[in-house]
Amino acid sequence: MKKTLAAVVLVALASLSVDAEVLEQVLVKVNGDIITKTELETRQVAAIRQRNRTNVSTDDLRNDAELKKLLDEITPQLVVDAVDELLVMQRGKELGYRMGDEQFSQILTNIRKENKLEDDAAFEAALKQEGLTLPELRKSLERNMIMSRVQQVEVFGRIAITEDESRTYYNAHPTEFSTPSSITIREITVDVPTEVRGEGTSAQPTFNALLDDAAKAKAESLRKRALAGEDFVALVTEASDSASKANGGLIGPLNSDELNPQIKAILDGLKVGGVSEPLRTQRGYQLLKLETRSETKTLSFEEARDQIANKVFATKRQGEVEKYLKRLRAQAIIEWRNDAIKAMFDARTAS
Repeated sequence: MKKTLAAVVLVALASLSVDAEVLEQVLVKVNGDIITKTELETRQVAAIRQRNRTNVSTDDLRNDAELKKLLDEITPQLVVDAVDELLVMQRGKELGYRMGDEQFSQILTNIRKENKLEDDAAFEAALKQEGLTLPELRKSLERNMIMSRVQQVEVFGRIAITEDESRTYYNAHPTEFSTPSSITIREITVDVPTEVRGEGTSAQPTFNALLDDAAKAKAESLRKRALAGEDFVALVTEASDSASKANGGLIGPLNSDELNPQIKAILDGLKVGGVSEPLRTQRGYQLLKLETRSETKTLSFEEARDQIANKVFATKRQGEVEKYLKRLRAQAIIEWRNDAIKAMFDARTAS
């Protein structure tokens, strides 16, 4: 599948008009470093394979028109990503960031431990399955490390969050700092035995008033015993026909606002420790005991200060990253060797 998919993409790149110029070996030079058509193709294959896991079928990829449409959609952003990653990597090298042998060794140890790859053969097999060599894995890990460190030092570490920004966000998003009311309940279910009339395919369950009345009477008796002080969990163990019997009939915590309105109305009328009247269900009769109730709570600004800072930071982060990348692009010497790819880059960055 892997080789077939890559071959499909490469054939399509050769046959589609927009990609005729992509066949040039060098697409662009960025501060002297190059991005080749092979690198772009690799990114395209990876992106299409990712899409194929969701809403693109293999049959679609074998159709030139469908593939061209998909390539037209994804390639502009892939070109921008390739240039931006190169710029960030160059900046990281200027700052002296690199992955040393000891650090790489420690990362490999962690990878092997987390994935239970206890010997070299298992690790090498796992790499092969991912289509990677050890040098390629190191290059990928080092790239991710350098890019993360550059963004942390030169972007994230410089994002300032003011008191006014925090209060504005808090006032505009009160529900994000609220804990909804919740309840826990215990249940006892008394099933009504099913009576079947007829034989074979003509057999049909029928309502039996006597069986129904007996189940209801049993549920009412259990409720009286509970209200008289008997331990509800003991009654669950003795009489419940529900699977929750194994857990003492416990259900929850449940968000009160998400309950069935009829059930919510019944539970709202109970005090903690109260037991409902028998409720008719499809299976039979159910008793509900209100075990706990917590009311809606909204954190004060001071209580939520750290959460607010994280949320404001998240809203500002992407914008600050984009500003940083724009500065790097503006300072870079970018020499395009392919007009079609340049047009994609310009259109995407302009948008």
